[in-house]
Amino acid sequence: MKRLFGTFGVRRIANHELTPEFASKLSSAYGTLIQGKIAVGGDPRTSTPLIKMSVMAGLLSSGCDVIDLGLLPTPAVQYAVRNYYDGGVIITASHNPPEYNGIKFVDEDGIGISDEMEEKIEDIFFNENPKRASWKNLGEFSTRPGLVKEYQDQVLQRVNQEAIKDANLKVVVDCGSGAACFTAPYILRELGCEVLTLNCQPDGFFPGRDPEPVENNLKELIEVVKSTGADLGLAHDGDADRTICIDEKGNFVLGDKTFALVEKQLLKENNGGIIVTTVATSSAIYDIAQQNKGEVITTAVGDLLVARKLKEKEGLFGGEENGGLIFPDFVYGRDAALSAAKIIEIIALEKKPLSELVAELPVYYSEKMKIKCPDDLKNKVMQLIADEISQDNRKFELDTTDGVKIITPEGWVIIRPSGTEPIFRCFSESDSPQNAEEMANWGISLVEKYLK
Repeated sequence: MKRLFGTFGVRRIANHELTPEFASKLSSAYGTLIQGKIAVGGDPRTSTPLIKMSVMAGLLSSGCDVIDLGLLPTPAVQYAVRNYYDGGVIITASHNPPEYNGIKFVDEDGIGISDEMEEKIEDIFFNENPKRASWKNLGEFSTRPGLVKEYQDQVLQRVNQEAIKDANLKVVVDCGSGAACFTAPYILRELGCEVLTLNCQPDGFFPGRDPEPVENNLKELIEVVKSTGADLGLAHDGDADRTICIDEKGNFVLGDKTFALVEKQLLKENNGGIIVTTVATSSAIYDIAQQNKGEVITTAVGDLLVARKLKEKEGLFGGEENGGLIFPDFVYGRDAALSAAKIIEIIALEKKPLSELVAELPVYYSEKMKIKCPDDLKNKVMQLIADEISQDNRKFELDTTDGVKIITPEGWVIIRPSGTEPIFRCFSESDSPQNAEEMANWGISLVEKYLK
C-alpha cells in the first residue's frame, strides 16, 4: 500500500510536511528512474517557488536535465512534456486551500505516472538510495519562457475562431487568482470575446475566493454575470485544469452538463467515437453516446486513469463530473483552457444561449455529500457495505470498480474513499432531486453504520 501518493501526486501542508528536504528527496527518487530531460512548472501558491527550487535541485542531483517552465497551468506543463521532454513535475495542490501544495509527476506522454512507478519512487524515498550524480555529471538547468504563449496558440487552433468572433460574446472569467491568470483572459480576447475579469491577478493567498470552483465559492461571479448581461461566466481552479460555467441567467452549470455538451458536439463532428469517463459520472453521458454513435468506457475516479484509458483505446474525448475535460489529441489531462474555448465555440455555432443548450440535454438530478472516516478504516467499511448490498434481497447491481456503486431502479449512488483526505465521498443520481438526496443520505448512513 502506498504511503505518500494519493489519487494524483503527493499533497501536504507546505513547509510543514512538504518541506524542501521532502521535496528534494522525492524528486531525486523520480529523477533516478527517468534519467532524462524533465520539465518543471507550477501554480502561483506562495510556497511554489520554495517547493519548485527544491524539486529542481533533487532532479539535478540525480543527473537529470531540468527545464523550468515557470508559473503556468497544469495542462500547459503536460502539453510541453508530451511534445518535448522525458518527464515532468508539476508543483500544485489544485483546488486545495492555500496552505497546501503538492508534487505531481508525469510520464513522457504528460500522463500522471503509474501506481507501479509511484511504488518504486516510495521504495527509493524510504530506503534513501537515490542516484547521486558526480560533480561532473550533474544535470543541466535551463528555462523555456515562451511555452505559455505556444500553449495558448495551440488552444486557439483547435476551435472555430471566426465563428466565435462573429458571435460577439460577452464573457466573465474568474481565474480564482490561480494559474489560469496566465492564459484564460488572453485566449478569450484572442477569440474576439468581450472579457470581464474577476480574480485574474495571480495571488497564492487566493484573496478573492477559495480555489475550488464550487457554487458556494462563485457567488460573486454569478452576480457579475447577471448584472452585466454577460453571455457566459467561466471559473477555473488553482492549477487551471477544470472549467465551471455560469449560464447567461446566472445559473451554476454542473460539470457533467458541460461534459455532455462537449461530448455531443465532438461525437457529431467525428461521426462517433470512444468516450472515457469514471464510474461517478452522470448517466447523461451514456444517453448522449447512444444517440450519437458513441461508446462509453469507464474507469475508477481520477483524471490520470481516464487519460491512460483514452491513450490505450485511442479515445475521442473524456473527463469527469467536476468540470475536468480531456481532449486526448492535445493533452492527456484535464484542460480548462480548451474546455472553455470549446464551450464558447458550441454557443457560437449553435447560436443558442448556454441555458437553452443545457436544457436540451438528458435530465438527471444529483447530490454530493461527504463524511469523515479514518484512512485505516476505509477498506474495511467499503467491504462491509459491499457485503451487505450483495446479500440484499432487492438484488441491486453492484460495481466495485472504485468504492461501492449501487445501481437501483431509481438511480445510483457511489460511496468511495477520498484519495487525498480522511473522508468518504458519496455521489448519487436519480430522476428527481428528492430521490437523489434520499439516495445520497442512504449512502452516508451505510458508512455511519459501519463506522460504529
